[in-house]
Amino acid sequence: MYYWLTTEAKKYVYSGMGNPKLMSHQVEKIAVPIPCPDNPEKSLAIQAEIVRILDAFTSMTTELTAELNMRKKQYNYYRDQLLSFEEGDFEWMTLGYVTKKWYSGGTPTAGKPEFYEGGNIPWLRTQEVKFSDVSETEVFITPAALKNSSAKWIPENCVIIAISGATAGRSAINKIPLTTNQHCGCLEIDDKKALYRYVFHWVSFNYENIKALGQGARGDLNSTIIKNFRLPVPYANEPEKSLVEQARIVAILDKFDTLTTSLQEGLPREIELRQKQYEYYRELLLSFPQFPSSGGVPEGRGGS
Repeated sequence: MYYWLTTEAKKYVYSGMGNPKLMSHQVEKIAVPIPCPDNPEKSLAIQAEIVRILDAFTSMTTELTAELNMRKKQYNYYRDQLLSFEEGDFEWMTLGYVTKKWYSGGTPTAGKPEFYEGGNIPWLRTQEVKFSDVSETEVFITPAALKNSSAKWIPENCVIIAISGATAGRSAINKIPLTTNQHCGCLEIDDKKALYRYVFHWVSFNYENIKALGQGARGDLNSTIIKNFRLPVPYANEPEKSLVEQARIVAILDKFDTLTTSLQEGLPREIELRQKQYEYYRELLLSFPQFPSSGGVPEGRGGS
């Protein structure tokens, strides 16, 4: 009955006055196909087999979703552990201290074909900043656009932080030289003081804290806010030992990040596939010949 209603009940929903509802008198009109109604034992056996098959598909989807959530929790747990330091093992430094240079960007004038058409210069927008490596951009600009705007080349392996609007606080690493719009702040990290991936993991971990520092109605950040944000530097008075420890932390977090990213990309596709398989077999299993298409039941088979 449950599986049948998941396909049929929505056909009887009343959407008047912008408040969808399923009225009891409409529920009573929903016709339900009963296989072999004149042979109750056989009928129940067929129904049980249909339910068994559909339950199996539902279970697979539930298990895949649970697996994805568990991996996310594992990653967050180990990240919390690795980025927590005992007193004396680290010093608080500002992002400005470990930054060699700060870059911002600009937006070439929209509507000028000479700034965009045929362009081959990668130009990053904040909606592409998604806590991950950036190896390509959706938009490219021309040398003329670079010359006539505030956009500028950013060296690879900078820590990029969105500083404006809904994406403020999100971070990424550019694996290629590129340009950005004015809503991106880019930190070129001094590799004698910190590893860029260590800084990236820290700011990603602190997304909510950084976002909360936003100012104004749009929650905008700026270079001063970002550069004053603190991060723990292990063994700060022993640079070589500090970088080794940072590399150890990064190696572990990168492995979990790769696994989680793979699961986030792979499992949703698998879940979607299973859902489509479930819907296909549900339609197949619950399709009966000569079934009335819009309410009504054969004479003598209705309820009281």
